[in-house]
Amino acid sequence: MDLNDLKIDPEFEEKIPPLTEDEFSLLEQNIVADGEVLDPLIVWNNTILDGHNRYRILKKHPEIPFKTFPKEFPDKYAAIAWICRNQLGRRNLTPEQKRYLVGKQYKAEKASHGAEDGFRGNRFTGGLVSPQNEDLLESTKTSERIAKENGTSKSYVERAEKYADGVDAADEVLPGIRKELLSGTIHPTQSAVTAVARAAPEDRAELAK
Repeated sequence: MDLNDLKIDPEFEEKIPPLTEDEFSLLEQNIVADGEVLDPLIVWNNTILDGHNRYRILKKHPEIPFKTFPKEFPDKYAAIAWICRNQLGRRNLTPEQKRYLVGKQYKAEKASHGAEDGFRGNRFTGGLVSPQNEDLLESTKTSERIAKENGTSKSYVERAEKYADGVDAADEVLPGIRKELLSGTIHPTQSAVTAVARAAPEDRAELAK
């Protein structure tokens, strides 16, 4: 695949905890010294899911060879859920980054038409449950599974979704605050962050400040 064929989706990239300047510089030095990118860029429909920093380094050094590894998903929400799971496998996440990623994974899996948890449809209800109750049961199964995957509780997962909504709402009115929140540079309470998303749009900037 040609480097120019690859694309970055901001909605995907914002789920990736950013490198510091020193970390990015060290990664660039290692890639240049190796003369190749050892880890493939993981892509879906030519859009990068994992490898955004390697891609930016390649744009600076287009002579360096690289490989891609394609993934298949039914929709963008399934792709986002994969990104979150992949990042949650990292060992150096801050508590805030973990909470945000868990929340975004939960929201994405609920939105995906191709949920991977096996609970889509009414196969396990025998068709005897109303659509509203089926959706509730499905969400419960999803939150329980994500909790098990991450060694946490169902209530943590559900609160994490509200926290992630608050982070995103704050970043919409104060661009850049997402990075400060998730890096732990600032330490508001979880309820204070959640409150931003619950507030009326005209009140969010003041709450974020």
